Amino acid sequence: MTIFSKIIAGEIPCYKIAENEKFFAFLDIFPLVKGHVLIVSKIETDSFFDLSADYLAEILLFARPIAKAIERAFDCNRCGISVVGLEVPHAHLHLIPINSADDLNFTREKLKLSADDFVDVQELILYNL
Repeated sequence: MTIFSKIIAGEIPCYKIAENEKFFAFLDIFPLVKGHVLIVSKIETDSFFDLSADYLAEILLFARPIAKAIERAFDCNRCGISVVGLEVPHAHLHLIPINSADDLNFTREKLKLSADDFVDVQELILYNL
């Protein structure tokens, strides 16, 4: 069971943004910037592109309103999307407010936010959802 499966099951707390029968969205606890959200498949599979074609289409449809909420909530040119998949062996994508392509550089130092900061970010996205 991956750490994401434990989050989905409620065994590990998170700052939840949205959920349906197939996907779960929550704040990345090691964000590149404020507003960094993870969209996780409830199917535990390592590679994003091992998901079925229908599932791949549906994850983007699930992510779209969250991405739009991120764009409304944060000062950014757009919400960027990235599929890296190296840090956790569980299919997921990143939604990140960006102003340049470099804002999607995962080698940059991650933010260290307080619990209050995470709650503020979560509330801001939920308000705009």
